[in-house]
Amino acid sequence: MAKVYATGKRKTAIAKVWLKAGSGKLSINGLTLDEWLGGHEAIKMVVKQPLNLTRQESSVDIEAKTLGGGYSAQAEALRHGITKALCTFDPTFRATLKPHGLLTRDSRVVERKKYGKRKARRSPQFSKR
Repeated sequence: MAKVYATGKRKTAIAKVWLKAGSGKLSINGLTLDEWLGGHEAIKMVVKQPLNLTRQESSVDIEAKTLGGGYSAQAEALRHGITKALCTFDPTFRATLKPHGLLTRDSRVVERKKYGKRKARRSPQFSKR
C-alpha cells in the first residue's frame, strides 16, 4: 500500500504524518523519537499509544513534521495524526481507537486576554483606598 497522510492538531501545534507499511521506524522532524523528546518517557508513551493499541509498533514506518506549540502539545498532535493515519491505513482499527478517545481532536486552547483584565478572566486587585 502507498503512503497514507493525516494531520493531527492540539492547541496551536500541528503534526503532518505520513504512514506506510515498514519495519517500525519513527522519524519526527528528521529525528528519532528518543532524540526528539529526550528523557520525557510519559510523553513518548503518549505518542506510541495508538501504535500499541493496534499492535503496529513494528509493522509501520512513520515520518512526521511538527510545528507550533510546545513539545507536549506537539506530541499530542502527533498522536492524533498517527491515529487518523492508522484509521485510513486500515479502517478496522477505528473500532479499537475510538473508545480510547484518540480520534477526537482536543479543542481546548488558551483563552484570549480581555481589555481591563490582567489575564483572560483575572481582574486587577481591588483597592478600597
